[in-house]
Amino acid sequence: MLDFFDGETYSKIDFMNTKIKKGEYDNCTFLNCNFEGIHASNIQFVECEFIDCNFSNTIVTNTAFKDVSFVNCKMIGVKFNECDSFLLQFSFKDCQLNFSSFYQLKIPNTKFINSNLEEVDFTETNLTGSGFSNSDLHNTIFENTVLEKVDFRSAKNFTFSLEQNKVKGAKFSKENLVGLLSKYKIVID
Repeated sequence: MLDFFDGETYSKIDFMNTKIKKGEYDNCTFLNCNFEGIHASNIQFVECEFIDCNFSNTIVTNTAFKDVSFVNCKMIGVKFNECDSFLLQFSFKDCQLNFSSFYQLKIPNTKFINSNLEEVDFTETNLTGSGFSNSDLHNTIFENTVLEKVDFRSAKNFTFSLEQNKVKGAKFSKENLVGLLSKYKIVID
């Protein structure tokens, strides 16, 4: 029998010292909590909000994120590709997601706002209708990725192949088209 937590707020808890209880967390808020490097496997987070939390290198094997928002969180090296993909839905605002992986996930309509996604792996990910508002995508990997209707207009530092990804309906600004053309070694003034 899993524990059930509903509508609770957790503030300034260091889960490296206080073990997180396995179970289902519904409509819970986590403020300034530290999950760094812990096993947060087999936990269900439903309609939860994480604000100012540290998730760096957290193990999320079979963890469910259903309608979860992350705000100003440090999430370096998180393997989201290992979490429970059923009803997976999350959003990221002002987050550090460097070196994380979304490999082969179906995460359409995901919002990445004002976030750093340096060297993030989106290989074979379905990102249809997602957005990267004011986000830095330096060395992020898009390979065989579904990028249809994705909004890149205010994103920066991305490079990817138009031939190796599905980009129908994706939105770009004139200023950031350089990343799509860099592989051709042409000069753009």
